[in-house]
Amino acid sequence: MKKILTASLVTAMALTSVNASSINDKINDLETELAKLKKDLKKQNKKINEVKAHDAGDNIKWGVDVRTSIDNINYDMADGREEGKNDLMALRLWLNMEYAADSKNIFKGQLSMNKAFGADMGATGNPLTSPFGMRGTGMDTFDWVTNEALSNGTLKVRQAYWLYLGDDAFGTGMPWTFSVGRRPSTNGFLANLSQDDPALSPLGHVINVEFDGLSSKLDLSGVTGVPGMSFKLCMGQGSTNAAPLFSRMDGAAYANDDAALDDVALAGFIFEPYNDGQYIVKTTAYKAFDVPGFAAGTMVWNPTYMTYMPDPSSMSFVNTGDMLGAAISGLIDGITDDGYFSGVKVFGSFAWSKSEPGVGNDRYFDGGPYDGMTIPVESMLGSMDKESGTSYWFGTYLPVLDGKLGLEYNHGSKYWKPFTQGEDTMIGSKLAARGDAYEVNYTYQLTEALSAQLRYVAIDYDYTGSAGFYGDGGYSMKIDDLKAAAAMGDPTAQAMVPGIVDKAQDIRFYIRYRY
Repeated sequence: MKKILTASLVTAMALTSVNASSINDKINDLETELAKLKKDLKKQNKKINEVKAHDAGDNIKWGVDVRTSIDNINYDMADGREEGKNDLMALRLWLNMEYAADSKNIFKGQLSMNKAFGADMGATGNPLTSPFGMRGTGMDTFDWVTNEALSNGTLKVRQAYWLYLGDDAFGTGMPWTFSVGRRPSTNGFLANLSQDDPALSPLGHVINVEFDGLSSKLDLSGVTGVPGMSFKLCMGQGSTNAAPLFSRMDGAAYANDDAALDDVALAGFIFEPYNDGQYIVKTTAYKAFDVPGFAAGTMVWNPTYMTYMPDPSSMSFVNTGDMLGAAISGLIDGITDDGYFSGVKVFGSFAWSKSEPGVGNDRYFDGGPYDGMTIPVESMLGSMDKESGTSYWFGTYLPVLDGKLGLEYNHGSKYWKPFTQGEDTMIGSKLAARGDAYEVNYTYQLTEALSAQLRYVAIDYDYTGSAGFYGDGGYSMKIDDLKAAAAMGDPTAQAMVPGIVDKAQDIRFYIRYRY
């Protein structure tokens, strides 16, 4: 029996030794295989990261901004009539693009659509070249098949520019930027507040129009020790008189068209003396060359005012001269560091403009001292003299019921004339008002991507020409005097007052999706 037990134990021990050796071999094999898999996985992760980085650099980052609005518009005309529309519905789409090829070069762009519900408002999409639009000529009053029928290839580009970020300007070590393209020249500093948007490049008090050009900014904060101090040079072109392709019988495409307006150009600067994010001060000055406007071919003598007035029926669009402008604007973004007033914004701005007539337009004088004479006259804003205007603007934005309540007021003098035709109101630029303008708005963030706003704008004009350009369309006369003269039977005043807006109001509600 002992022999049997001994044999069994020896056999078991031998088998155990064999199994242990086999298991160890398998474990070693598994460890080798695992190490190989880890090495392969590391290589794959490296390749995946390289692909991700490559794809991130090769793809434009897109953003979407869709605003659906309804406006109630009312105009009180100088002759006592009321004009307006109770339910102007509109859809605005912005497709935002951004791409960084490297740490120093950035591309930014924005594609835009802005249309009324149910209608195409202009045959060319440009209200300046098609002022009477497509209204009332049949099926063109509907746009039921705009995207289903054959059409043209028009695509509106609101912004498209590249931006270079430098860190050593002229060997001084000062950071600097340079940019060329269709620049972000609307919705600028302070004008952005009512739009619930970040501030773009210009000071909104004097510049709020789309423009093509260049800018270069020098960061002075490092060498001066003053937070945010910078200087930006801006230059641009507002029109060209290059003849379109196939428009000339002699085949000289894109040559100067002497029958068209001369090129319109603008140059200026933006200087920020201080900007720490809470206290912000910005200044600007510019000169615009050969600005356009409607000029009268006939001047009619008015015995009531003992002066000549332009005959509206003889107007033509021409270059008129140069415009100068300047502004200083300040914003306190948070009155205190904490508590309720840390969310309060307060701002103020003062601006100045000056006309410099420089283009002689032939005028025929009907009546008065120059009756029957044709004289080349240099005129801007309806005046043969250099005319200066001023404007002041202030407001506040308050946290109210988890939203933002905005209150704004601005006033412009008799000859005040900025470049704010692109301001976002349906009744025209409130900041261009020669008179008083009031605004109340309330913005509420519904979700992370969805917001709503109710906005009221009222303008009380003191003088004519607020909505005109830089020629006789900007003619400035006191509206109350014209109304009184019309009531007394003055034929010139009676002819003018039906085309003059005395007061204007716009109530807008929108819902906006941004992401």
